[in-house]
Amino acid sequence: MIATLSIAARNIRRNGRRSLMTVLAIMMGGIAVLLFGGYVSAIFYGLQTDIVRKTGHLHVFKTDFFQYGAGNPGAYGIDGYDRVIAAVTADPVLKSMVRVVTPTQQVMGIAGNFTANVSKTFFGLGVVPADRDRMREWNGFGLDVAAAAPTGLNDGDAEGGVIGQGLARILHLCGALDVPRCQAPKAAQSVAVAVEGEPVIAADLIAADISAGDASIDPRPRIELLGATAGGAPNVVSLRVTKAEGQGARELDESFVALHLDLAQQLLYGRADKKVSSIVIQLEHHADLKPARARLEAVFAETGLPLEVREFTEINPMFNQVIAMFSAIFGFIAIIMAVIVLFTVINTMGMTVMERVNEIGTLRAIGVRRSGIRDQFLAEGWLLGVIGATAGLAAGLALAGIVNRAGLTWTPPSNIDPIPLYLQVWGNSRLLAGCWVGLMLVATVSSLWPANKAAKMVVVDALRHV
Repeated sequence: MIATLSIAARNIRRNGRRSLMTVLAIMMGGIAVLLFGGYVSAIFYGLQTDIVRKTGHLHVFKTDFFQYGAGNPGAYGIDGYDRVIAAVTADPVLKSMVRVVTPTQQVMGIAGNFTANVSKTFFGLGVVPADRDRMREWNGFGLDVAAAAPTGLNDGDAEGGVIGQGLARILHLCGALDVPRCQAPKAAQSVAVAVEGEPVIAADLIAADISAGDASIDPRPRIELLGATAGGAPNVVSLRVTKAEGQGARELDESFVALHLDLAQQLLYGRADKKVSSIVIQLEHHADLKPARARLEAVFAETGLPLEVREFTEINPMFNQVIAMFSAIFGFIAIIMAVIVLFTVINTMGMTVMERVNEIGTLRAIGVRRSGIRDQFLAEGWLLGVIGATAGLAAGLALAGIVNRAGLTWTPPSNIDPIPLYLQVWGNSRLLAGCWVGLMLVATVSSLWPANKAAKMVVVDALRHV
């Protein structure tokens, strides 16, 4: 075996220029696969980190809420959610897996800024601010990214809230909230009514009624949230808007409201017993996702609680769609690179066989078997693959390091702010091993056809070949 490889190395050096071009082709294929693979891996980990920071790993719902609860969240609320949270945090198996367990409440209705006589339907999420801020610090994959900005909510400020930048625009709060790239309408239309023959602006009357002396107490802009309680009665609460935060998707941005859990429960349940829509669980490590879900389902089954568990991929189906799309693109590029390497090695080894016909005839004449001839050319192809793949990995790692330190940024889908452009190549053992082994196998397999052709040559014809 060592002798075969030694001869293969000498034959590669004999045709140095051709061998160099072949190695460069393999190397470029490796660089392309590595860099794009690192980009795709960074998207996978980055997107997953962003989703887990916002929504956690697991959601606990009352049975059938996931299917039907959006239309009537009050009817599918979790009773005694404090006991459920205590059971999860006290479980000896889950205790070491769980990082944050926090309740949430979905609400919907109409958000109105009556000082400007405008309103818009909204979708709201009531949260525990401290828990949500802690969730935004999660970095289970060890990415070189900063923690997400705080929610802007405060445990001690039950009236405070955050709205989408699009909703702030619609409610004419651009100036009050310093929303970037947001302008007030050029001509606001006011509704006039007649009072004793004098026109009076309706919006001014409402504003005077709800905001008299209000600005001196709390300078934050105020909006009213109108909704229906779980019993069907209309209800309204006031929200002090702390800031406007972009949501990435226009539809969500123009309807999103984040508010304190107590205020959301007050809007939906009034004076009735308080419930929550779901209990969000964020784990310390993503690898614990399946075991944690299985344990939760077992605990709920043992205690007879009518609860179901859903993973973040079910809550955010876009995640699987993005993964599938980029996986398909990566597979397509990998196949193209493999085909290029395949034909390059076939051409190189085919030329090598044609140039060494007399040599092949001589080796066969002195007793070398067909398998020996075949092994010789396969060894040359394998060695070309090993050299090219190793050079490709080294160059790919170097280029990835340069890109990661260049300070480049990009704005992925669903994001409003640019993030660092990072190629997840260093430490990505699966990608590195797969790329190296794949290139080596393609180069070796590519040599099989020329090697078989050389092995099947007739000795007499090979010796008299000119």
